[in-house]
Amino acid sequence: MSRNFKIGDRWVGPDHPPFVIAELSGNHNQSLERALEITKAAADAGAYALKLQTYTADLITINQRGGLFEISDPRSLWNGYSLYELYQEAYTPWEWHGEIFEYARSLGMLAFSSPCDSTSVDFLEDLDVPAHKIASFDSTNYPLLRHVARTGKPVIISSGAADLDDIIASVQYLREHGAEDIVVLKCTSTYPASPANTNLRTIPTFESVFPDCVIGLSDHTMGIGASVAAVALGARVIEKHFTLRRADGGVDSAFSMEPKEMKALVEESRSAFQALGEVQLHVQPAEKKSLNYRRSVYVVTDLKAGDVLNDENLRIIRPGDGMDPREYERVLGKTVRVDLPRGTPFSLDYI
Repeated sequence: MSRNFKIGDRWVGPDHPPFVIAELSGNHNQSLERALEITKAAADAGAYALKLQTYTADLITINQRGGLFEISDPRSLWNGYSLYELYQEAYTPWEWHGEIFEYARSLGMLAFSSPCDSTSVDFLEDLDVPAHKIASFDSTNYPLLRHVARTGKPVIISSGAADLDDIIASVQYLREHGAEDIVVLKCTSTYPASPANTNLRTIPTFESVFPDCVIGLSDHTMGIGASVAAVALGARVIEKHFTLRRADGGVDSAFSMEPKEMKALVEESRSAFQALGEVQLHVQPAEKKSLNYRRSVYVVTDLKAGDVLNDENLRIIRPGDGMDPREYERVLGKTVRVDLPRGTPFSLDYI
């Protein structure tokens, strides 16, 4: 099975430029107008796809405080929220999905989402999404995996907060239930993530463990450095949270990209992909002219036949049409058999 396949009308895989996904998440701040503005900005920046999250607070958790229902971590962006409160604030109203998807398509982007249960999968199927994304926290939710796999659509699954054995089992489970085209995203489930805990060296390992999958990165770091480096290591799908302005606030705004950053990511990740090229062990055609400007051995004072060659009348200089510098010491002390004016490219034929 080839690791190159299509999501909608776009190819993804080792032979294709990075497929960049702009994650809207809750950055719409409960405004449809803002959601559409973000969609337009993502398209203008060159993102290949827009991704939503399809859930309601009641489908993910219950309205409860205390224990792990409540986020009590001073380092967290959401410290003090209950899970229910966070999801109520962040969710994208389902009645918006159709308009957002249609607008994204009109701008030349694909649009899909992360469903949270069978109901949301069916809802997204009615909207004819080209793929389904499995969030890190649902990577072992087998009922959801089974329902998504049975759609036959490409599946993108994040690996955050999961061991390798978990992801291996989940990919196998997806395949057993009908999924053929799978993207596995290296992901660090901290918000934001630091470069130090992003561990991009995992990507080549994922390529060897999942030879029939496309490998990518769900990147929660700030900036574009981690994503561009991931492309150099083999990632061909890049997912980044996206907003208009971090200063506008929102549940995910602090670790989301702004439009200029997204444009830079699209351009630089594509450049990184192009720069990989092929294994080059010889001078390539594009370099042929540069050979003229390598150093070579030249006569630097006028010589008469019979003169002895030394460091005063021969030098290794540019341009490169004289004798190879590797022969230089071999000719010192030899005599020339013809007159040679200054500026003559030297040749072994002259001794």
